[in-house]
Amino acid sequence: MALLLGDKRTFAAEVGDCDGTDMRRVDLWAAGQWLTCDDNTVYVPQFRHHVGLTLDRLPPAAVPFPGLSAAAAHRRLLAEDNELLSEFWFLDGWGPTTDNVISFAFRNGDGLVLTAQFWREDHLREHPEHAGMVFTAEIQVEVLTGILQDLVAALSTGERRPCR
Repeated sequence: MALLLGDKRTFAAEVGDCDGTDMRRVDLWAAGQWLTCDDNTVYVPQFRHHVGLTLDRLPPAAVPFPGLSAAAAHRRLLAEDNELLSEFWFLDGWGPTTDNVISFAFRNGDGLVLTAQFWREDHLREHPEHAGMVFTAEIQVEVLTGILQDLVAALSTGERRPCR
C-alpha cells in the first residue's frame, strides 16, 4: 500500500511498496502538478541521499528579486543564468524522476514558495497547456521539512538490505 506524505496542492510525495530491490516508485506533486509523470521509479540510495541534502539546505534564501512574483523570479533566475541558481534549486540531484522539471524554492517570511516548470519537449507536446507555465505553491518550512524527513524515513526501510 502506498504512503502519501503531504498535500498534492502544495507539496507531496507518495512512496510505493517495496519490491525487494533498490528501486521504488515515488510520485511527487507540487502546486497540484504531478511532477514525476515521465519517470516515477527511483534508485532509493541516491534519491534518499539527495532528499537529505535538500533538508540540510532548508530554508533556502529569500526571494531573489523582491517585488517580483514567484513565477517571474523563477523566469528571471533562468534568464540570467548566474550563481544565484544554486541557492534556490529545489529537487536538485533527485535523479531522473525530477529531470523533467525545473524547480526552485524561495523563503517568503515564515513560509516557502515552491516553483515548478516542465521543460521536456515530449511532455509539452502531450500537455501543451504546460508550455511556459510556472506552477507555484506556498508551504510552511516546518511542513516541508516534515514531509522530507518522513520521505527519508520511508525510504530507509531495510537500509542494510532491500526492503521486504
